[in-house]
Amino acid sequence: MLLHLVALTAPLFLLVLLGYVLTRFGWPRSASDALTRFVFTVAVPTLLFRLMSDFSRLPRVDPRLLIAFFGGCLVVYAMGRVLGALVFRMDGAAQSVFAMGGIFSNNVLLGIPLAKATLGEASLPAVSLVLVFNSLTLWTLVTVSVEWAKHRDLSFSGIARTGRGVLRNPVVASILAGTGFGFLDWPLPTVVDQTLQMVSQAAVPLSLIALGMGLAEFGVRAGWRESAAIAVLKLLAQPLAVYALARMITLPPLETSAVVMLAALPVGANVYLMARQFDVLGSAVASSIVVTTALAAVTTPIALTLIGAVPG
Repeated sequence: MLLHLVALTAPLFLLVLLGYVLTRFGWPRSASDALTRFVFTVAVPTLLFRLMSDFSRLPRVDPRLLIAFFGGCLVVYAMGRVLGALVFRMDGAAQSVFAMGGIFSNNVLLGIPLAKATLGEASLPAVSLVLVFNSLTLWTLVTVSVEWAKHRDLSFSGIARTGRGVLRNPVVASILAGTGFGFLDWPLPTVVDQTLQMVSQAAVPLSLIALGMGLAEFGVRAGWRESAAIAVLKLLAQPLAVYALARMITLPPLETSAVVMLAALPVGANVYLMARQFDVLGSAVASSIVVTTALAAVTTPIALTLIGAVPG
């Protein structure tokens, strides 16, 4: 089982390595920026829109998976806040970003390809449901947390801006638009469907290459103690917490596998944006992204094996 999952995921991480090597050995940063923009605004949204446009024929998912996933996120976030305060003596803003590193996964560039390869297309509706709420929920959480730490006064306008920004996110917008179209139960015109299919087929490999190119911009030495702690929270504590909640609420096997896989993914690049926005822990977060992505090539198949996930 483990060897089979490693065999399924190895080509995906090799594509990440390819992107990393290309950037480290000569490709300009402008190429990385352009590819990432294409993947994030065109390729992945097209894949998700096409999937969700066939909504009426998709397998139904248990919405309780949101309780398992985000409940686990809250548990680990609280652990991260306590760890940041007691062990690293961080202030409130740094604690918030540190804790967010332990729960914000790279769900788009890595989660979608891994779900498709290991659990099959039947898992993508469950992944999409998490994606719709992920950025909105976690960005709002860290915004509220940092604002409270800095000013002890919550800014509703700031939270509203976060919400509007998430809804304008191409990934979230494509899921919502595709789902709306799916409810109409109208077939896509053949020419449109074939065009979307061709773009969708490029989404997985290009997203992984773009991820590797982005990783080449980060270092791994600065803030190593904090980044090691983030790695433990992200790759160990979060999947355990999500799995425990999934078992408590008797979540079906496919949904359990999907949310545990998402929880076991490496730190997402959005956490680095948070660190830059709030001007805390930039080096440690950048390091944790590289470290957890490398480790996830081993830890994610192990996590899926331990929970008995069935490869698609």
